[in-house]
Amino acid sequence: MSKTADLRLPDPSRWKALAFIALAQLMVVLDATIVNIALPHAQTALGISDANKQWVITAYALAFGGLLLFGGRIADLWGRKRTFVVGLIGFALASALGGAAQNQGMLFGSRALQGVFGALLAPAALSLLAVMFTDAKERAKAFGIYGAIAGGGGAVGLILGGFLTQTLNWRWTFFVNIPFAIIAAAGAYFVIREPAGSRNRASLDIPGVVLSALGLVSLVYGFTRAESAGWSDGLTIGMFVASAVLLLSFALTESRVKSPLLPLRVVLDRNRGGVYLSLGLAVIAMFGLFLFLTYYLQVVRGYSPIRTGFAFLPMIAGMITGSTQIGARLMTRVPARKLMGPGFLVAALGMLLLTQLEIGSSYVGLILPAQLLLGLGMGTAFMPAMSLATHGVEPRDSGVASAMVNTSQQVGGAIGTALLNTIAASAATAYATSHAALGAKNPELLKLQSMVHGFTGAIWWAVGILVVASAIAVTFINAGRPSAGPAGAGSGRGDAEGVEDEFKIPVVAH
Repeated sequence: MSKTADLRLPDPSRWKALAFIALAQLMVVLDATIVNIALPHAQTALGISDANKQWVITAYALAFGGLLLFGGRIADLWGRKRTFVVGLIGFALASALGGAAQNQGMLFGSRALQGVFGALLAPAALSLLAVMFTDAKERAKAFGIYGAIAGGGGAVGLILGGFLTQTLNWRWTFFVNIPFAIIAAAGAYFVIREPAGSRNRASLDIPGVVLSALGLVSLVYGFTRAESAGWSDGLTIGMFVASAVLLLSFALTESRVKSPLLPLRVVLDRNRGGVYLSLGLAVIAMFGLFLFLTYYLQVVRGYSPIRTGFAFLPMIAGMITGSTQIGARLMTRVPARKLMGPGFLVAALGMLLLTQLEIGSSYVGLILPAQLLLGLGMGTAFMPAMSLATHGVEPRDSGVASAMVNTSQQVGGAIGTALLNTIAASAATAYATSHAALGAKNPELLKLQSMVHGFTGAIWWAVGILVVASAIAVTFINAGRPSAGPAGAGSGRGDAEGVEDEFKIPVVAH
């Protein structure tokens, strides 16, 4: 039997391994939103100024976003299982440090460490799925579960964050990661068997590491700073210029070095490139919505943190249904673009409903159906996107291909929070100015109306972004449906147009 065939033998413990991989992914995605709910309480307890509070979020985002490609290549080089376990242990220790923080410096440092170990953990988790599940139907089920967690975990974080903050205290939003990490690490150590021969033992591309990390950090920080300092701020503009120069230099370097950190073949493939781009755009819209709905429910409607968290349940239910019952069931029957394109449009329809938000809008009549549509659409689109982003890639590149998925999501989240929040703030200010007479009579009412007007103005942009994401998915992605046999082994044709599917990319010996 050939080495290529050996790589595709199914792992008998793969479904047990999926449980621990999914648990780790849930922990990472939860952490992206769980701290947001606890931030006001942590700020008061540690005496963090308003000017510095953003660093609780920014420290994590910079480390995580900047080191994802490095973490993906470390997984390819060092071994995905080992990287996965080390990432979990480090994340647990960083979380313990954050929960025990006695001052702002300790808290900021712990968040940066969480980002560092998250950058190891996230691509290792996705690439383990990519190399362990090779049968098309099994892969669809596995990525359905993973996609549901990746899409809905952020909303779960809002629920858990609200519960822990209200019933215990903010420190438990950090401590809760420890049992997740310990269980996942122990399970991974004893259960996961990484396929032999799938590592990339090439030397590490140090210039690529430095350029990509600095470029991504500059990009994420530029958008983060724009939210607070404005788009015309000198440092904001400087960050964007530096990011463009660094990332262009990175691309040129990768095209010339013998063992690149990010082989250009990974991103120049039209299917994977289409997935990275459309997924990043969709996350821009989704993260903006999380922010607006959280403020709308808590500030405008007066919901408690726990009630706010539970108000996101319909979105979670929609994402799980879309991912496991629609995406996973249809992925082996129809091309990915016929799931992703309509999925993003259904999500856009949910967003469109939310443009009708008013101060007294009905939760059951407006917000609930909008969330269901958004969840169904995103779940249906995320599932094939997660699978297609790593399928067909050479095993030695699966870690860095997985890192690109996380990078597109992380950058999308940073852009979404900054861009849409800036649009909302500008619209709110314009509304307040044009309705100054109302402010003289009832300033509190004007404040709330301005806020809601700002939200709906930004949500219109989110609708447009999702429509563009749908168009990119339909235009760029031409991979046909996978065959029912082992991924990469078949020679089946694509969809009705005869497009060859993505699984036929050969494994080239390094």
